[in-house]
This record gives sequence, structure tokens and C-alpha cells, in this order.
Amino acid sequence: MSQHLTATAGLEHEKIGSLLLKYSLPAIVGMLVSSLYNIIDRVFIGQGVGAMAISGLALTLPLSTMVAAIGTLVGIGASSRISIVLGMKDLRWARNILGNAFMLTFLLSAVLITLSMIYMDKVLVAFGGSEQTIPYAEAYLNIVIPGSVLTNLSYSFSGIMRAAGYPQKSMYTILIGVGLNVILDPIFIFGFDMGIQGAAVATVISMFASAVFVMAHFFNPRHPVHFRWNCFRPKKRIIRNIVSIGMAPFLMNLTASGVNIIMNHQLVRGGGDLAIGAYGIVNSYAILIVMCVMGLCQGMQPIVGYNYGAQKYKRMKDTLLMTIRVAFVIMGIGWLLGELIPKWLVSAFTTDPDLLAMATRGMRLACLMFPVVGFQIVVSTFFQSISKAPKAIFMGLTRQVIFLIPLLYLFSNWWGLFGVWLAIPVSDLLAALVALLFLLAEKKVFYPKLAQRG
Repeated sequence: MSQHLTATAGLEHEKIGSLLLKYSLPAIVGMLVSSLYNIIDRVFIGQGVGAMAISGLALTLPLSTMVAAIGTLVGIGASSRISIVLGMKDLRWARNILGNAFMLTFLLSAVLITLSMIYMDKVLVAFGGSEQTIPYAEAYLNIVIPGSVLTNLSYSFSGIMRAAGYPQKSMYTILIGVGLNVILDPIFIFGFDMGIQGAAVATVISMFASAVFVMAHFFNPRHPVHFRWNCFRPKKRIIRNIVSIGMAPFLMNLTASGVNIIMNHQLVRGGGDLAIGAYGIVNSYAILIVMCVMGLCQGMQPIVGYNYGAQKYKRMKDTLLMTIRVAFVIMGIGWLLGELIPKWLVSAFTTDPDLLAMATRGMRLACLMFPVVGFQIVVSTFFQSISKAPKAIFMGLTRQVIFLIPLLYLFSNWWGLFGVWLAIPVSDLLAALVALLFLLAEKKVFYPKLAQRG
């Protein structure tokens, strides 16, 4: 138990500012570089294979997101629960959560990978693929999808590692994979002349290295939260808790895939195959900025979860408010760059003049409401961290389904491709308003006197 106290005692006593920096900075770096997996592939493929290959790679995004959603489901669900039980000083239960998370990752990944490989052709057609783009998508997915179990292991257990008191090591898990990907991409794409398949091989090798690193940590008995022979036994309560908490980000990923499918169809209708490539570029930039906030939220999560478990409600509130302020700054910077220098950002992916012009226009519109997106993400993560999954799920659905999908159909019918881009910031604004209402209704956050003081 003394080891456990050494690893996590700061969550209860350190200053909020330094604690958030300590946990968030490695998480931000980890999330930032993890988003570079797809961005690096797009840059090398766009410059070395061509504009249509970028559209083919963008076509893979919904299916890749769907399979990777398993890592989000298990990782966020398990890490949130581990933070809470460590706050309750229950180390044995934390180990049981760890073992059950391992089994869940393999089981759920196997099911989704099998279905994806069997129905890949039909799925790509349904995603809006054409004879020009599907061959590129298939060449990439046939390699990446089977290897995605490694991605899920890396993502799930890097989050658990952070929740267990090892934020820097969690960052190294992601850095190892991305660093290798940067090195291997040009070797396989250009050196071995493998094109888009080379990018896929480089990605899988990088995933493998990250998975080995994080698994070595949890199989080491010197760490307080580690695998033991009896921790793999399935426990209904643990599985139910993991799934209920992780369901919010899981559904957000699934709905993001569904939105991408609808988006692809509307893009093709308004601008052809090239419009899918334009959205792939814009989405790459948006993901890069949003991942900074996601990393910030991952740093917030163990602090909020631990103090919620320890009934330190004042610290929980202070952590939330500070995270919201930092998220606003991050997304504000992303907004400025997207509005002021979009052409320069897009030119990193392509030199094709038509694709360059289309993506530049799209980026200016898609980034309009960036500053409020950070607030919505932080509030949703906060409710996950305190085990209030239904609210987190609903907030995720507002942005991805309840607002965005109807607006896509409505605006595209009115204004074509311009309407597709415009639907994104409008749905962001409406979702942020919903998050504000949910937060104001949470009395333990804004009225700590009504709860037990920390």
C-alpha cells in the first residue's frame, strides 16, 4: 500500500495548477503525437502518391475509428474506475479492473476486426467510396485493421498507466509508436516503393512497439497496479462499470464514424471525390487541435476521479474550472491558425491546386466555433470521471448526432458544399450550450456547501 500512496498521494494534496500540469502535459504530448499517426500518413501519401490517394485514405477513417473505439471504451472506462478506487485506497480492486480491461480489449477487438474484414467491400461502398478511391482504402485497411488490436492495447493501457500514477511513462508509450512511424513511413512508402501499403505496414510496426512497452510495465510486479494470475477472472460488476463509463466516448467514436459516412455522401454530392480528400485534410487539422484538449482532459480525469472518490469536492471543482480555462486557450489558438493561415496548413498535405482551394475554404468554416468546442469536451469528460455516464453520453450525442446529422442534410440541401462545412460550427455551438446547462445543474460542482467538504 505504501507504493500506491507514493504513486498517487499527490492527487489529494498537491496544488491543482502544478498537478494538472504534471498529468496533462504528458497526456497532451501523447494525444498530440498519437494524432500524428494519421496525419503523417496523409502527408507522405499526399506528397508521394497523389490527391486521389488522400481521398482513399480519408475513406478509411470511419472504419478505422470504429475499430479503434474499443480502445476508447475500455481505456477510459477502466482508467476512470481505477482513479476512483485508488482514491478509496482499494489496490486489490484496481488490479482486478486492470485484468478485466485486458480481457475485454482482446475480446471486443477480435469481434470488430472480424466483422470489418468480412464486410469491408460493402462498408467502403456505403461510406461513399468510388472505383477511384476504394482500391487505395482497401490496400491500407487490409493491413491496418488486423493490427488495430495493438492500437487498442496501447491506448487503453496508456490511460490506465496515467490513472495509476505514471503520467510520463504513459506519454512514452505513445511517443515510441509515433517516433517509429515518422522514421518508417518514408522508408516503406518511398524506399521500398510500397505506396499506401507501406504507410499501413509502418503504422502496424509502430503500434506493436507501443503495445510491448505498455504491457511490460503492467506485467512488472514492482508496480503497485500490475497483472496477477487471478485478476483476469471476469467480474460482472467490473465489466459493467468499465462499459458504462467508457460507453460515452465509445458512442462518440461510433457516431463520429456514422457522421463521416453521411459527411462523405454529402461531400461527394457537392464536390466529388476531391471533396472527401479536402475533408480528410481539414479533419486532420481539427483532430490535431482537439487532441490537445483531449490530452488535457486525460490529465484532469485522474485528479477529478481520485478526489471524487476521496470526497474532496472543492478540489474536484477547482480542477474542472482550471481545465476549462486552459482548454479555451488551446482551442482559441487553433481557431486563430485555422482562420488566418489555412492555406499554409493545407499545403503541408497537397500541392494539387483544386484540392488546396477546396480544403482552405472548408477549414475556415469548420474552425469557426473552435473556442467553445474545448468547453464541451471538458464538461463531457468531467461527467465520465465522476461516473455519471448517461450525461456524458448525451453530451457526446448532441454534437455528433442530435445536431450535426440533421444540419448536414438541411444545410447541404440549401447551400451545397458550403452548407456541409457550415453544419460543423453550428452543431459545435449548440452542443456547447447543452454542456453549459448540464454543468450549471450539477450542484456539487458550483455549490460545494451542499456536499461534504474536502
